[in-house]
Amino acid sequence: MSYSGGFGRGNRGYGGGRFGGGRRFNDGPKPVETGKEYDVSITEISRKGDGIARVEGFVIFVKNGKVGQNAKVKILEVGQRFASAEVVESSSQPATE
Repeated sequence: MSYSGGFGRGNRGYGGGRFGGGRRFNDGPKPVETGKEYDVSITEISRKGDGIARVEGFVIFVKNGKVGQNAKVKILEVGQRFASAEVVESSSQPATE
């Protein structure tokens, strides 16, 4: 006899995690694209020391970014939950998101 159902197993609407509470992330289009440039404002610093900015709520880790910095960044890689970028040009004017 095989067991093929149950809480937290398979795709039964319980999240599919070991304990049933796994988070699902949007697989839809992201608000940023690899290789494109965006004007951002860095609002936080990550645990690894990178700046954190957001475009339409999507997190972007900016290499060598500093809190309060407004910059034009180039997207290097886009993942499911965040993107990584590098500063192309730093400015003193407020960023437009």
